Order: sequence, then C-alpha cells, then structure tokens
Amino acid sequence: MTKPILDAGASDELREWLADFEAAARRPLEVRMRYAFIHTYKPVLDDAPYRAFETMADYRRWCEENLPEWLGYGRV
Repeated sequence: MTKPILDAGASDELREWLADFEAAARRPLEVRMRYAFIHTYKPVLDDAPYRAFETMADYRRWCEENLPEWLGYGRV
C-alpha cells in the first residue's frame, strides 16, 4: 500500500506547494527549461563577450581586482 503524499493534517501552505509542483511537472520539458533559468546580470563579467588570459595566475589576479566579492570568484 502506498502512503499518501499529504495526510489530513497537512498545512494549506504544503498543499499549495504540492499543487504548484504537480502543475510544473505536467508542463512540457521545453517550457520547464525556459523558466528554469533566470538571467542575473553579473557586473564586469557580462560587460564583454569574452576575456583571455595567458596564465591562471593572470586570471585569478584579474578576478580579485575587478569582480565584486559577492560573485565568489575571489580566493578563499
């Protein structure tokens, strides 16, 4: 016997969450992929189509000097 996903004591919030999840699961894959990724502008990184570096050290130095810390490209 399978256990029901929601029992009688489930909260309205949980029921709403499950309904949203099930609705999303019924959408075609193409639609799900289109809405799965949200573009977030990344300062400096998105301002040029590409960058090339001679060495990994040059790349790391550039990241530390040019990118905001919250992007996570700095050294730990």
